[in-house]
Amino acid sequence: MEFELSFIWAIIITFAVLCYVILDGFDLGIGILFPSAKSEQDKSVMMNTIAPVWDGNETWLVMAGGGLFAVFPLAYAVIMPALYMPIILMLLALIFRGVAFEYRWRTVRWKPVWDFSFFAGSVVAAFTQGISLGALVQGIEVVNRAYAGGWWDWLTPFSLFTGVAVVIGYGLLGSTWLIMKTEGELQSRMRGYAKGLAIATLGFIGVVSILTPFQDPAYFQRWFSLPGSIFSILVPVLVGLCTWLLFTGLKQCKEAQPFFASLGLFVLSFIGILISFYPNIVPPSLTITEAAAPDSSLKFALMGTVVLVPLILIYTAYAYWVFRGKVRPEDGYH
Repeated sequence: MEFELSFIWAIIITFAVLCYVILDGFDLGIGILFPSAKSEQDKSVMMNTIAPVWDGNETWLVMAGGGLFAVFPLAYAVIMPALYMPIILMLLALIFRGVAFEYRWRTVRWKPVWDFSFFAGSVVAAFTQGISLGALVQGIEVVNRAYAGGWWDWLTPFSLFTGVAVVIGYGLLGSTWLIMKTEGELQSRMRGYAKGLAIATLGFIGVVSILTPFQDPAYFQRWFSLPGSIFSILVPVLVGLCTWLLFTGLKQCKEAQPFFASLGLFVLSFIGILISFYPNIVPPSLTITEAAAPDSSLKFALMGTVVLVPLILIYTAYAYWVFRGKVRPEDGYH
């Protein structure tokens, strides 16, 4: 029963992380692309495309972090000291970004400062998320159920590479989101940016996919022996399909297709990471079962979660439905 509950909770937390990546990814991508705006009107339109939903997107980050602390306390106790620096930088960046989002509408003289804060906060948040991912893929040293590595173990060429990859990937999500939500010259410009960002993102995905199996012998075994070898064939095929949908959508000036194709690339990359990790929650040695809280705690937390998660999903879907359609300069949210 304990394994079953811990497995259910692993699925819930994984789902929360995936929701955060695909929702806040394009949100951060808007900030990454913010300096490309050629006028104050473009900046306002770009921010207004996410104004109704940006804070709700981050709900999933809170849920994932809180869930990890509550139901996998050992994993939380290992991951936090291993990644203190990038996680703290990420949280500070998200705070400055959130403050800038609201304050830039309330001032004229300080608007350039808050514009830069919005851009810098988005880049730093995305970069540190990528670094944290790279550090996890490399593996965290655990001895006697405690973190045994150093303060700077997270800082490696591989983690820096994944950090840049996430920034570029979020930029792709942001550009395709703006293609779907805007029109005119801004939309055309974003379509041009999306082509370059798509090529760069695919390049990063390819390099990371090649390097990941060599980060730990267990990854190599999972990917190149049954049943993992099935996914080794299936995932590249699906990536190819998403790539075709992305570029044909851009070429044919379709509006929604490039965005959803870009999301597909992120989902497939996420699945690839899960295949590498399973059954570990902290690679290479801490499994889901070992890190789980007592069975009674898992049951108690699950009772509230089965109510909370559907409510969040309903609210999120409703918010996106209400604010669907194009954003125009005269229809500003603020």
